[in-house]
Amino acid sequence: MTIFFIPFHHRTMVAAAALSCAAAALAAPPTAASEAQARYREDMAACNSGQSNQDLATCRREAGSALSEARRGRLNDAPGQYQQNALLRCNLHQGDDRLACETRMSADGTAQGSVAEGGILRQGVTITPVK
Repeated sequence: MTIFFIPFHHRTMVAAAALSCAAAALAAPPTAASEAQARYREDMAACNSGQSNQDLATCRREAGSALSEARRGRLNDAPGQYQQNALLRCNLHQGDDRLACETRMSADGTAQGSVAEGGILRQGVTITPVK
Protein backbone atom coordinates (compact mmCIF):
# COMPACT_ATOMS: atom_id res chain seq x y z
CA MET A 1 0.00 0.00 0.00
CA THR A 2 1.34 3.41 -1.00
CA ILE A 3 0.67 6.45 1.16
CA PHE A 4 1.03 9.92 -0.30
CA PHE A 5 1.93 12.80 1.92
CA ILE A 6 0.62 16.19 0.75
CA PRO A 7 2.10 19.16 2.59
CA PHE A 8 -0.34 21.43 4.40
CA HIS A 9 0.35 24.48 2.20
CA HIS A 10 -0.53 22.47 -0.94
CA ARG A 11 -3.85 21.41 0.56
CA THR A 12 -4.65 25.01 1.49
CA MET A 13 -3.88 26.19 -2.04
CA VAL A 14 -6.15 23.50 -3.52
CA ALA A 15 -8.94 24.44 -1.11
CA ALA A 16 -8.54 28.16 -1.91
CA ALA A 17 -8.67 27.43 -5.65
CA ALA A 18 -11.81 25.33 -5.20
CA LEU A 19 -13.50 28.09 -3.20
CA SER A 20 -12.64 30.75 -5.76
CA CYS A 21 -14.05 28.57 -8.58
CA ALA A 22 -17.24 28.01 -6.61
CA ALA A 23 -17.60 31.75 -5.96
CA ALA A 24 -17.10 32.49 -9.65
CA ALA A 25 -19.73 29.94 -10.60
CA LEU A 26 -22.25 31.49 -8.21
CA ALA A 27 -21.57 34.99 -9.53
CA ALA A 28 -21.90 33.91 -13.18
CA PRO A 29 -24.81 35.21 -15.27
CA PRO A 30 -27.86 32.96 -15.65
CA THR A 31 -27.19 29.94 -17.80
CA ALA A 32 -29.33 28.69 -20.63
CA ALA A 33 -30.70 26.00 -18.31
CA SER A 34 -31.89 28.50 -15.71
CA GLU A 35 -33.36 30.71 -18.44
CA ALA A 36 -35.17 27.68 -19.85
CA GLN A 37 -36.51 26.83 -16.40
CA ALA A 38 -37.74 30.42 -15.93
CA ARG A 39 -39.44 30.31 -19.34
CA TYR A 40 -41.06 26.99 -18.38
CA ARG A 41 -42.48 28.56 -15.21
CA GLU A 42 -43.89 31.45 -17.28
CA ASP A 43 -45.42 29.03 -19.78
CA MET A 44 -46.98 26.95 -17.01
CA ALA A 45 -48.40 30.10 -15.38
CA ALA A 46 -49.98 31.04 -18.72
CA CYS A 47 -51.39 27.50 -19.02
CA ASN A 48 -52.87 27.52 -15.52
CA SER A 49 -54.39 30.98 -15.96
CA GLY A 50 -56.11 30.02 -19.24
CA GLN A 51 -54.28 32.67 -21.30
CA SER A 52 -52.56 30.24 -23.67
CA ASN A 53 -55.45 29.68 -26.13
CA GLN A 54 -54.89 25.91 -25.72
CA ASP A 55 -56.54 23.30 -23.57
CA LEU A 56 -54.70 22.66 -20.31
CA ALA A 57 -53.23 19.25 -21.24
CA THR A 58 -51.88 20.47 -24.59
CA CYS A 59 -50.45 23.61 -23.05
CA ARG A 60 -48.63 21.68 -20.33
CA ARG A 61 -47.29 19.16 -22.85
CA GLU A 62 -46.01 21.96 -25.10
CA ALA A 63 -44.35 23.74 -22.17
CA GLY A 64 -42.61 20.51 -21.14
CA SER A 65 -41.49 19.85 -24.72
CA ALA A 66 -40.09 23.36 -25.03
CA LEU A 67 -38.17 22.90 -21.77
CA SER A 68 -36.71 19.59 -22.99
CA GLU A 69 -35.63 21.10 -26.31
CA ALA A 70 -34.10 24.13 -24.56
CA ARG A 71 -32.08 21.84 -22.27
CA ARG A 72 -30.78 20.02 -25.35
CA GLY A 73 -29.91 23.35 -26.96
CA ARG A 74 -32.28 22.76 -29.85
CA LEU A 75 -34.87 25.44 -29.15
CA ASN A 76 -34.21 28.24 -31.60
CA ASP A 77 -35.83 31.59 -30.87
CA ALA A 78 -33.51 33.49 -33.21
CA PRO A 79 -34.97 36.54 -34.93
CA GLY A 80 -36.30 35.61 -38.36
CA GLN A 81 -36.61 31.91 -37.50
CA TYR A 82 -40.42 32.07 -37.59
CA GLN A 83 -40.37 33.54 -41.11
CA GLN A 84 -37.79 31.00 -42.25
CA ASN A 85 -39.91 28.12 -40.94
CA ALA A 86 -42.98 29.51 -42.69
CA LEU A 87 -41.14 29.64 -46.01
CA LEU A 88 -39.76 26.12 -45.53
CA ARG A 89 -43.35 24.85 -45.50
CA CYS A 90 -43.68 26.12 -49.06
CA ASN A 91 -41.01 23.62 -50.20
CA LEU A 92 -43.78 21.01 -50.50
CA HIS A 93 -45.15 22.87 -53.51
CA GLN A 94 -43.67 23.14 -57.00
CA GLY A 95 -43.62 25.91 -59.60
CA ASP A 96 -46.36 28.54 -59.45
CA ASP A 97 -47.91 26.97 -56.36
CA ARG A 98 -44.66 27.43 -54.49
CA LEU A 99 -44.38 31.07 -55.57
CA ALA A 100 -47.97 31.68 -54.47
CA CYS A 101 -47.24 30.06 -51.11
CA GLU A 102 -44.16 32.23 -50.59
CA THR A 103 -46.21 35.32 -51.48
CA ARG A 104 -48.84 34.41 -48.88
CA MET A 105 -46.17 33.86 -46.22
CA SER A 106 -44.27 37.05 -46.98
CA ALA A 107 -45.25 40.63 -46.30
CA ASP A 108 -46.84 40.81 -49.77
CA GLY A 109 -49.81 38.74 -48.60
CA THR A 110 -52.50 39.66 -46.11
CA ALA A 111 -53.38 37.75 -42.97
CA GLN A 112 -56.45 37.82 -40.79
CA GLY A 113 -57.60 35.84 -37.79
CA SER A 114 -55.66 34.41 -34.86
CA VAL A 115 -54.92 31.16 -33.14
CA ALA A 116 -57.60 31.96 -30.58
CA GLU A 117 -60.14 32.32 -33.40
CA GLY A 118 -59.19 28.95 -34.82
CA GLY A 119 -56.60 29.84 -37.42
CA ILE A 120 -54.95 32.44 -39.58
CA LEU A 121 -56.20 32.96 -43.12
CA ARG A 122 -53.44 34.14 -45.44
CA GLN A 123 -54.24 35.59 -48.84
CA GLY A 124 -52.03 36.57 -51.71
CA VAL A 125 -53.15 38.17 -54.96
CA THR A 126 -51.47 37.25 -58.22
CA ILE A 127 -52.33 39.24 -61.33
CA THR A 128 -52.10 37.18 -64.50
CA PRO A 129 -52.14 39.05 -67.80
CA VAL A 130 -54.61 37.91 -70.47
CA LYS A 131 -53.00 35.94 -73.30
